[in-house]
Amino acid sequence: MFELHPQLAKDCVEVGDFPLSKVLLLNDSNYPWIILVPRREDIQEIFQLSEEDQRQLLAESSSLSAAMAAQFHADKMNVAALGNRVPQLHIHHIVRFKNDASWPSPVWGAVAAKPYNKTELDDLLGVFRSILGLG
Repeated sequence: MFELHPQLAKDCVEVGDFPLSKVLLLNDSNYPWIILVPRREDIQEIFQLSEEDQRQLLAESSSLSAAMAAQFHADKMNVAALGNRVPQLHIHHIVRFKNDASWPSPVWGAVAAKPYNKTELDDLLGVFRSILGLG
């Protein structure tokens, strides 16, 4: 049975579910940042997914990236599956701007995470659920 890794559960807020993946918002207001987690047990790498699940994950990731880029007028979308600290397969989708806190460097470790306040979080969850068709 699929269970979300405790670190992802701690750091993120659930947005909803795509056919394959759980959609999570990282609680860091420095960047619009969504994480997709395929709801499959004991998977650490994309190549461990079935071919059908690989295609579905690519479709979900591409659709998410396009929606985020359009909604936030991204200068660049960073999409990555690292998993060095959290072994469960998860794909980061980060909107980048030329004037963001860490441009042009990677976001990891550049600045401290800044959690959303309740109003910001509720507003952003509404935006994501709307643009992604999740309620």
